[in-house]
Formats: sequence, structure tokens, C-alpha cells
Amino acid sequence: MKKNLIYVLMAAGLVQLSSCAKENFVNPVPTNVISDLTAFDSKDRIEGQVRSIYASIKNAGMYGGRYQIFNDIRGGDFMNDRTNVVTGFDVWNYTPSNSSTNSVQNHWSRAYYVINLSNVFLDGMAAKGTAVVGATISNNYQAEARLLRAMSYYSLLQLYARPFWDGNGSKPGVPLRLKGNTGSDNYALARATVAEVYTQILADLNFAETNLPTTNSSAFNNTTRAHRNTAIALKTRVYLSMRRYADVITEANKIVSASAPFTATSGVAHALQADVTNVFKAPYTTTESIFSMPFASNEAPGGQNQLGYYYGPAAFNGGNGEYSLLSTGIVSNTGWKTTDRRRAMVGVYGGKSYLTKYSIPSIFTDYAPVIRYAEVLLNLAEARVRSTNTVDAQAIALLNAVRGRSDASTVFTAADFANSDALANAILTERRIELLGEGLAGADLTRLGLPLPAKPGVASIAATAQQYIWPISSSELLLNPLCTDN
Repeated sequence: MKKNLIYVLMAAGLVQLSSCAKENFVNPVPTNVISDLTAFDSKDRIEGQVRSIYASIKNAGMYGGRYQIFNDIRGGDFMNDRTNVVTGFDVWNYTPSNSSTNSVQNHWSRAYYVINLSNVFLDGMAAKGTAVVGATISNNYQAEARLLRAMSYYSLLQLYARPFWDGNGSKPGVPLRLKGNTGSDNYALARATVAEVYTQILADLNFAETNLPTTNSSAFNNTTRAHRNTAIALKTRVYLSMRRYADVITEANKIVSASAPFTATSGVAHALQADVTNVFKAPYTTTESIFSMPFASNEAPGGQNQLGYYYGPAAFNGGNGEYSLLSTGIVSNTGWKTTDRRRAMVGVYGGKSYLTKYSIPSIFTDYAPVIRYAEVLLNLAEARVRSTNTVDAQAIALLNAVRGRSDASTVFTAADFANSDALANAILTERRIELLGEGLAGADLTRLGLPLPAKPGVASIAATAQQYIWPISSSELLLNPLCTDN
């Protein structure tokens, strides 16, 4: 942890090397900070910087929990029980309309912090690092940095920009920063279009796919550090957000076999686990978990940030019960049978239903899931239906694979669906059940142009409404005169 902090400080450009002994005496350089002049001098220092980017993206304000929570509670399956703005009440009721609110500012600043760490690292590798470690290892490290940068830009688009379908990506996206800032550089940069940002995301993920290892050294590293299949899986999500369904199919086919049982036949051997609850138990490193953010007792997400704190009540794991399951949401779906194994991750306490998927007691060190193999199967199923406009046989088989491992009593057939829309809706319902509490709900609504649903005391938000996306952070607007608000 100490080493990670050293590199975070270095890459953020918080310290500059003094030019003379007198200046060093007056303003001494801290002994626990690595100068940017020596940060790329050895393989250990270079890898330490890669680890610092991972440490930053798993911050609670990013993929360590809050990004998933923000997207979960923008959907229609959770009920806010605390009315606490610190824990997302404004996000839940669709009112983060002020560019200076904590939710708007914090995610923006954290995402760009990760982006800048990645950019500083990539610049340093071009200038010096590649010569130190060689081209192969350099490309490996750069692939990791570019994948994490892509994830950060993707998260920004889901909250601060109009969905791709609105104008085919022509609407304002976010500033596309690709050069590292380590001092008082000029931050003025206009917003790129949504399409331009997605193009960069895909360029980063394509580079990652080509240059990442096919597998890492252990199950832990295969879950917590990127490998080739991580990039491919993330591309299925990105293309789905762009409604480029043929491309979803192309990518998914790289890591999904043609028929059941569906598995990845190259790279990490991804597959559904026989019991879905095992995915959310220690050590969290099954082959279903393509990418997760790890935590431990000495490196927890921090107070009022953890997934278990938000969703688990005190009677279950000492959580705060910030969000129960909305009684009219997916928990009430009659097709989600009481015998379904996923019901084991829903508990009733004090007359309310809660998601108990994250079960570690305080200090809540459950791994934060980013993408699972189950999502890839559902991405492929949906893409096949929407690309063919038919009751597609493989889509039904993929749907049955996800449903069947938790509910063997339900087997879908073509006769169950009147048309392709009915099958697509069944897949969306399955996503709400399978991926509940994993950060997909809000993005699923906006990528399809569906309204943000009404909740108790909260009106529905149309896809054309101002509140459908967040405002741009006031900090960005203050420091960047070329950036415009939503």
C-alpha cells in the first residue's frame, strides 16, 4: 500500500524536483516520493505505477463501489431508506442537477484522476520506460493503463453525456484528455463528441486485447488484473451501449463457445459457476469473475462507500440499510421463483427485502464486481435478438444457461415468445435479476432510451428530459473555459 501511494503521488505530479541544493534545503523533497526523473528507471518502479492506476480506479468513488451504486439506484429496483445526500439520495431521486453537488463533482474528479495517471504513465513509457523493460513488457503495461483509461471514459459517458442513440454519437461527450498533466498546464479543452470518446475507448480496448497476456499468473491476478479476455468482455458492453449489435456478437464469439455449456475456449477459461452464490464468496476468484476490484481488511473502501454498507441491513451484516429492494421492482417479479438460487441473496429484515449479495460484515471488504461471464452471455443473447429481429435459437440457449444454473425448473422455448421484442424483454428481465446490485441498471435504461422509472415520491424521467444525464462538474467548468455544461 505504501509503495502504491508513492507512485500515485509521483504520477499526479504533486512533487517537482528542486533545481539546486539551496532550494532543496528551503523546500526539501519528501523522502517517500519518487521524482518523475527516476520513476521509469527500473521495472519495479514502472510496475508500481501500473499498480497505482489499479489502486486509483478501485477507489470507492469509482469502480470500488460508488459507480456501481449510482447506476443501480438510477434504476427501479431499490428504495432509498435514509434520504442522505452523502449516500446518493439525490442520485436515486434524479436530482443531482447542480454541478457542484458531491456526486457530480466526486465521480468526475476521480475519473479524470485515473485518466491522468494513465496518461502520465503512457507518456513516461514512450519517453523512457520502454527502453528499460523492453517492447513486450512495455506493451503489456501500456495495455493495462489504456484499459483502465477506457473504463474511466466509459463511466463518464454513462452519467454526463447523452446516450449514443441520440444523434448517433454527435452530442457533446466529455473532454478527451490523452496527454498527462504534471504541473500547471493549460487545461482548456472543449468536449469531444460522444462518438469521438467511444472511438478512443475502443482504440484503447483493441490495443489492450492485442497486448495483454492471454492469462495471468494466478486466479487472483486473473480476477483483479486485466488479461486479453477482460478487454474483449468490456468491448461487448461498450458495443452494446452503442447499439452496434453485430460487433457485440463478433467480440463475444471470441470468448463464448457456439453451444452450451458456454465457456471461453481460449485465454482464461471463463464459465458460469454451478452455484451463483459462490461467485460472491471469498476468495472471489472463480473463472466467472472476469474483472473485480479486490479489498482486504487493511485496504477497505472506507466509510459510507462499501457495497455491503449500502445494501445490507444491520441485522444481516452490520450494514446501514441505505437501500432496500423496492417492493414493486424486480424482487416482485413472479417469474423469479422462490426456488431460484439467486433468491438466497435476498433477505427479509424488519418487513423489508434487502440484497444480501455482499455479505462480509463491517468493514465490508466484498470484492466490487466490474464484469462477469454471465453478463457477456446476456450481452450476446440480446445482441443476437436485436440484430436478427427474430426469436433467435442461440439467444434462447444463452438465456437458459443463465437462468438454468439458478432455476432448473424454468426452461424457455421459442413458443414462449410471441416475437423478438418479447424475447428481448425476457433477456432484460434476466439482466435485472442476475446482475442486481452490480451497477448495470441505469446504463441499461439509458442505452435503450427508456425512461428512468417512477418511484415512491419520485416522478419518471423521460429520455428527453434534462435530468436524464448529470450536469458537468463545476470544478471542470471553473478551470476549463472551453467546456460547456449540459
